[in-house]
Amino acid sequence: MLIKLLRAHLGPYKKPIVLLVFLQLLQTCATLYLPSLNADIIDNGVVSGDTGYILEFGGLMIAVSVVQVLCNVGAVYYGARTASALGRDVRAAVFDRVQSFSARELGRFGAPSLITRTTNDVQQIQMLVLLAFTLMVSAPIMCVGGIIMALGQDVPLSAVLLAVVPVLGVSVGLIVKRMRPLFRTMQERLDGVNRVLREQITGNRVIRAFVRDGYEEERFRGANTELTDVSVATGRLMALMFPTVMTVVNLSSVAVVWFGAHRIDSGGMQIGALTAFLAYLMQIVMAVMMATFMFMMVPRAEVCAERIEEVLGTDSSVVPPVAPVTELRRHGHLEVRGAEFRYPGAEEPVLRAVELVARPGETTAVIGSTGSGKSTLLGLVPRLFDVTDGEVLVDGEDVRTLDPALLAKTVSLVPQKPYLFSGTVATNLRYGNPDATDEELWHALEVAQAKEFVEALEHGLDAPIAQGGTNVSGGQRQRLAIARTLVQRPEIYLFDDSFSALDYATDAALRAALGRETAGATVVIVAQRVSTIRDADRILVLDEGRVVGTGTHHELMDGNETYREIVLSQLTEAEAA
Repeated sequence: MLIKLLRAHLGPYKKPIVLLVFLQLLQTCATLYLPSLNADIIDNGVVSGDTGYILEFGGLMIAVSVVQVLCNVGAVYYGARTASALGRDVRAAVFDRVQSFSARELGRFGAPSLITRTTNDVQQIQMLVLLAFTLMVSAPIMCVGGIIMALGQDVPLSAVLLAVVPVLGVSVGLIVKRMRPLFRTMQERLDGVNRVLREQITGNRVIRAFVRDGYEEERFRGANTELTDVSVATGRLMALMFPTVMTVVNLSSVAVVWFGAHRIDSGGMQIGALTAFLAYLMQIVMAVMMATFMFMMVPRAEVCAERIEEVLGTDSSVVPPVAPVTELRRHGHLEVRGAEFRYPGAEEPVLRAVELVARPGETTAVIGSTGSGKSTLLGLVPRLFDVTDGEVLVDGEDVRTLDPALLAKTVSLVPQKPYLFSGTVATNLRYGNPDATDEELWHALEVAQAKEFVEALEHGLDAPIAQGGTNVSGGQRQRLAIARTLVQRPEIYLFDDSFSALDYATDAALRAALGRETAGATVVIVAQRVSTIRDADRILVLDEGRVVGTGTHHELMDGNETYREIVLSQLTEAEAA
């Protein structure tokens, strides 16, 4: 998965990568050449006392060192730029794919896991690529070149390398093999910490209301301890790797000095050659250590790549049309024909053979017990998810054939849990219509019964709104969400229990104002409160995903037992009549 991901996203950067490899090659060749120059200076200059030779080759060493430094700086520069660009592109790809997901896919992955995959997982891959460009490219060149140059200094002494390199490779391989499953567990437990932390931040008021601070602290401690335990286990293996490598290095250095001394004593080797051989041995070992450091990161990056590819490889169940309809003949006619919706793997569908007709200038209400599928039914219209059977038609066209921009312009949904974005009142109201004037914003606020409290804010329309709208009350949040929809001025309004946080007086005033504002539009209201929907032109009664009744309030009171039970659970017989 890691290779597949890198191949897909590094393609546009072939030129800087080729230049980077070329610079690394020059830098490594310069590094390998320096010990040979040093050996020549010792054997032919220092031993014989030839000062001119020392100065000449010393100047050459300085020139080679300058080339080495410049090439290294250039390689690091291009490596950092390419790695950062890769991280940017992968994050953008994950973000774009998540934006295309329907509610079904979002529920499958969960917000905490998607956040971790977009941030931490991408960061791990970006770090691996940066190290690969700055270390790993030069490591194999350094290792092979060091072996060749060491053989050039003394072939018999190079037998030490035959023992050193395999021992290092086997040691590192065994450690890396054990690290890979630990890294997968680490990323999963990081998801768990994010999930618990997100729940505790979002549900802070509930926690404080029920005085469950201690319980939540214990939950976080448990998730944190699980992550710590696997991190410590991984850290032990990482800590074991460097001592293992250094032990082999030190033993091999002792062996080289020991056997090299005997070679010098017998006249088979010069002092400068032994010095160069030791330098090449250290370069070979450093190359192995660089590769070791890379191998420590590869398992975790592989796991992260698998998690990212899982997101990128998941297709949305809501697919954009190939040849979208870009214009509608009528305005605001909504029809649901035999709609069924079933979650993957579910034994029973959420909705079964639902029929609904909503016309312009009429208000259609949907009511039913909790879990009867009311919100799911509304979610089918703006394509939060698609029907698994049947059709949803807007102005005679299946919503699955409409251009997404046209559908968003025609249909607007006020969700059951309204969400406000960080910014100001004005930026939130203009979310669906960026060109709306201040007068249009104030008019929408007035209809939504929100003008009074917005005027009371210190900066009015420019008053700050926190992420999620946490700095305003639930009722104010609902009214701002309704005003945001009114600013957009769609042809079909969908209100998913959008009045539940309002008191009866505000609810009545808002519905009266909405009636005037949306007189020519199609309005569909989902509500639990009977008083909100009793005056609707048509009421649809849902029970366990099926339509069990359709009619006006009085018709249903007379002929539908399910609706009658719902009404009498909230109102007296006299009030219902």
